[in-house]
Amino acid sequence: MPVFQRNLSKSFDYLARAEELIPCQTQCLSKGPSVYVKGVYPVYLNRGKGSHVWDVDGNEYIDYIMGLGSIILGYSCSSTNRAVSQQLEKAINLSLVHPYEVELAELLCQTIPCAEMARFAKNGSDATSAAVRIARAHTRREKIAYCGYHGWQDWHIIGTERNLGVPRALKGLLFRFEYNHIETLERIFEENKGEIAAVIMEPVGVIEPKNGFLEKVKQLAHENGALFIFDEILTGFRFALGGAQEYFGVIPDLAAFGKAMANGMPISAVVGKKEFMEICEEVFFSMTFGGEILSLAAAINTIKELKRTNALAHIWHQGQRLKDGFNSLARQIGLDAEAVGYPPRFYLLFRGKDGREDVNLRGLFMQECVKRGVLLGFASVICYSHTDEDIAKTLGVWEEALRVVKKAADGGDVTPYMEGEMPREVFRRVER
Repeated sequence: MPVFQRNLSKSFDYLARAEELIPCQTQCLSKGPSVYVKGVYPVYLNRGKGSHVWDVDGNEYIDYIMGLGSIILGYSCSSTNRAVSQQLEKAINLSLVHPYEVELAELLCQTIPCAEMARFAKNGSDATSAAVRIARAHTRREKIAYCGYHGWQDWHIIGTERNLGVPRALKGLLFRFEYNHIETLERIFEENKGEIAAVIMEPVGVIEPKNGFLEKVKQLAHENGALFIFDEILTGFRFALGGAQEYFGVIPDLAAFGKAMANGMPISAVVGKKEFMEICEEVFFSMTFGGEILSLAAAINTIKELKRTNALAHIWHQGQRLKDGFNSLARQIGLDAEAVGYPPRFYLLFRGKDGREDVNLRGLFMQECVKRGVLLGFASVICYSHTDEDIAKTLGVWEEALRVVKKAADGGDVTPYMEGEMPREVFRRVER
């Protein structure tokens, strides 16, 4: 695929204005210019349709970020838009409860294995924090064992280097264990006997659970009187209708869902077994927009569409084609690179001459892809609207981009090839 002759002047103009007005120039760090190739990536998008997006300068891209995973059916999906617009004519938010709260709760409890009751919020951090608070209230304990990323709230973000403004006392309440290393969780329980309220984890990222790891975590939590929580913000409705818990057959006590739940509308949920959720009668978990009706309507529509169509089978199929295609191209070109993870959401891993991950090679790859009309982020996310043509075009772009990366890798320096700033991580965890 040829390199596009793109004009990004409007993006850069908005960015200059934002630098004077908005700290970090974004409301979500994972969307900000610093985590992409600043100077080459567009900064501001204007619209989306299906699997494609257009920036404010009118340039078109095949998108594999998909609203940070919040888009599962596709941008501007007609059925979702219809559900939202029909409700918009009636009300966005009302003074008392709307029936959609009951209908969506029923739908979630019919769909998610662990769900017997449900409460709604607006984003993933709300839902994971609610689950942790429920666990602390139920167990009358305060310490939390965790694995993965669980949002921006104080209780979790103290475990990262972006923890300025968070009370230091919270550090003594949070303990990180390593995925697929059950001994790290065993040590936490051994050193904090009778004090761990909950084990919260992402059921899977890009690494496959091995040797019954998820089952062992659940057993260990229950043997020590702790609740077992799945953070399914990323995996929910994408791995299976009932989330990764359905896919892996490991059922938690509580779970947090969000992102793809309403095909881009802002809503999340904490669900779980009735014996634990009932304590919400005493726990303070309340917000004005928790029952905002447009998002409820979108969520009901999205879940019903996923049940009605072959969306998940399509997502897995297209994701597998991309994974296999990338790995085949990397082998042909002779580059130490690999698509790792599961087809609905996978990661492109580039290794340097020392065999370790080289994020600079990944940054160069992202640059070469966006120049050719493919928008990539940290992970590649597939939606129902990614077509066969999208996949073919993407693989063509990936081949050309990989050849550029190969030249840089052989020369041992990406600098001569970089036209913008190298992407930066949002944060790194602080190791205990």
